Amino acid sequence: MNEQLTQVVVAIREMILRGELMAGQRVAEAPLAERLGVSRTPVRQALPLLAQEGLLMVHATRGFVVRAFTTADIIDAIDLRGLLEGYAVRRLAERGVSKSLVRELKACLEDGDAILAKRYVVESDEGRYAEFNARFHGLLIEAADSALLSDAIVRNGRIPFAGAQAVAFDKTNLERMYDVFVYAHRQHYGIVDALETSQSARAEALIREHANTAKQSINVASFPLLSRDAVGRGLSL
Repeated sequence: MNEQLTQVVVAIREMILRGELMAGQRVAEAPLAERLGVSRTPVRQALPLLAQEGLLMVHATRGFVVRAFTTADIIDAIDLRGLLEGYAVRRLAERGVSKSLVRELKACLEDGDAILAKRYVVESDEGRYAEFNARFHGLLIEAADSALLSDAIVRNGRIPFAGAQAVAFDKTNLERMYDVFVYAHRQHYGIVDALETSQSARAEALIREHANTAKQSINVASFPLLSRDAVGRGLSL
């Protein structure tokens, strides 16, 4: 995904979460492109990607419309992702990981290091982090070599923010977002270490906690579409 497309996906995603695009509302290319200051091409490319994330759905006669969803849906789906990925890494650790997989995972770690090396984050880091994070998690699911597991991850990922590629970014508190990303990236390192050393139980526990950490990237105060009943359930920063 090129940088402009990534920025457009992120911008529309956050417009939906902030309630600037409401559930059931048609998402038209031209007005969005004008609002975002881009051509219609990256908007046209972004909409199917957001539909894959579960934020949009295809309407028979109206292109794409914003999908209705609840906080409970998001929480349940993130927790379920943790369970599914936990099964994947346990399976990997028990049978042993290949050197090529370790190399690819460590390349993802290096990409994360590059984002965090400056010891702060900026708005453009959201898309960069989401891309390497999605690649990291995708490698684990692919290596687990289970069609049923892969299908379950895809289906679960249709709930907004359940997929590893969808990161909600609180632009009002970049210091806190840096702390969240640093903590999550330490978990990435722990997961890789547990896989290399065949510690299946540790790998499973780490990735399940890692999924829980994903909830912290959603700041209720910044995203009014998410109701306040989420505060006590781990969504508040």
